[in-house]
Amino acid sequence: MPTVSVDREDLFTSLGREYTQHDFDELCFEYGLELDEWLEAGEEGEERATLKIEVPANRYDLLCFEGISLAFNIYLGRKEPPVYKVVKPEQMLTLTIEPEVAKVRPFAAGAILRNVKFTPRRYKSFISLQDKLHTNLCRYRSLVAIGTHDLAKVSGNVRYCARKPTDFKFAPLNQQNEMTAAEVMEFYSRPDSHLARYVPITEKEGLVPVFVDEKDTVLSMPPLINSDYTKISLETTDIFFDLTATDETKLEIVLNEVVAMFSEYAGNPFEIEAVEVIKGTEKYTMPRMNSYKMEAPIDYLNSCLGLDLDGPGYSKLLRKMALSAEAKGNILDITMPPTRPDVLHKCDIVEEAGIAYGFNNLPRKFPGGSGLVGTPLPVNRVGDILRNEAAYAGWAEVMPLTLCSTDENFSMLRLEDDNTAVRLANPKTAEYQVVRTTLLPGLLKTVRENRNHALPMRVFECGDVCFKDLEAERQARNERHFAALYAGTSASFETPNGLLDRLMQMMRYKHLEGVRSYYLEEAEIPTFFPGRGAAIYVNKDGATKRVGSIGVLHPDVLKSFDLPFVCSYFEIDATIFMETQ
Repeated sequence: MPTVSVDREDLFTSLGREYTQHDFDELCFEYGLELDEWLEAGEEGEERATLKIEVPANRYDLLCFEGISLAFNIYLGRKEPPVYKVVKPEQMLTLTIEPEVAKVRPFAAGAILRNVKFTPRRYKSFISLQDKLHTNLCRYRSLVAIGTHDLAKVSGNVRYCARKPTDFKFAPLNQQNEMTAAEVMEFYSRPDSHLARYVPITEKEGLVPVFVDEKDTVLSMPPLINSDYTKISLETTDIFFDLTATDETKLEIVLNEVVAMFSEYAGNPFEIEAVEVIKGTEKYTMPRMNSYKMEAPIDYLNSCLGLDLDGPGYSKLLRKMALSAEAKGNILDITMPPTRPDVLHKCDIVEEAGIAYGFNNLPRKFPGGSGLVGTPLPVNRVGDILRNEAAYAGWAEVMPLTLCSTDENFSMLRLEDDNTAVRLANPKTAEYQVVRTTLLPGLLKTVRENRNHALPMRVFECGDVCFKDLEAERQARNERHFAALYAGTSASFETPNGLLDRLMQMMRYKHLEGVRSYYLEEAEIPTFFPGRGAAIYVNKDGATKRVGSIGVLHPDVLKSFDLPFVCSYFEIDATIFMETQ
């Protein structure tokens, strides 16, 4: 989770009292935060006494001193939740989005704060908030990039366009010499540059995005760097924000957060000046700073929290969390401020009300009625029986990963890809592409990594495999399988077959006789050596079902996994035993 550094003296001054480390730790805990470090001046290079506070990853409004201070003051009842006001002057600054940016970063927005009063620590917090947003919500600027400018240096209206990297020059932030965009990207591609990671996402299809004013002066080249000409300083009073994005929803969230946090320092606190955005024939103003509403049944909140509160009671609690609520019968109409996009569902309202009430204050009581005793799921109980019996027989359990490559799951086992495997949409490596449909790849890789151990090796696994199933709710289903692999100098088919017989005996299945029986039938299975493979069948109540396979692994399979010795193997679907338990 993100960790935010705040000045201890400034925060305690804003809260109206001094806190001991223990008391402030308790305050953070009650609010759902964590005091990570309590640093004195001089510790870890801090010039002043500093608090490092760990905040939830989805609480973007707490990524700076201003947000934490405001949240605590509202929670403690010292301040009312702010009302953000968007003003639209007669002559609004316009931001024109030109069509060619659709190829690079298609979305853009802007906003203005007037008569801002910066101090060194406010300025530091202003920069830190942008860095935190870039790292977290903006996914290192791949989704959204924030630019800030001294509005006094911006001439007239602003255009957002895309140009070739050699077609324009500007002096990037904190640099004196002008460079072409191509030279700027080369300059920041150095391995020691903290901006190097943003260079690859700046240029697309031979174009780079750029903000310019009416004099064609470059303001920024997002998401890489701002121009030095319009950089913010302590003397800046009017701030122009430019934001670009590949995700329109994230664009509005980030814009709302960054202007809301620092509108506190505007000439008229919490007042934001709108910018008119022109995109083709479409015109609209940003930021919108819209609150949004949600409904939550009061009896649902009471059932989740174990309370017996009415509408006004919950309204009072939610006000401590900067949410306003009004009761209409059993329904609570809740209004969320634009800085709280993390509130998505009525369960989030339960969490907010629980924090405001105090989770330590919730009533503790035993469930009414008869006592409830937990029991294992049938599939887990079956799995435990099989695992125990295999271990008693001298086999070692292994637990490989459930993900593997497509080749390991199919071609390396001499199987055709039948499109039954659940595939990862964005695999990070070739080794983790699909969810396994058989336990064999994991066992073979385990033996391969331990091939220097003494032979023979007897290993087994009882775990889940996954298949596509369009009739299932999630269009996929899990099956619990049991598999055992014997590796030695000879095939020793009788060894895994003996374990199979023992497991079937423990699950009350007899060999070849009775209404509950099992048998092997020779089958041509590509994974096994020709003539040395068989299918496993069970008879139950007059119905016959194939539940697995057994055999000596084909030499090509062993070669694919770099195994120099002979292996025999069986695998069964353990879910067939569930009804017997």
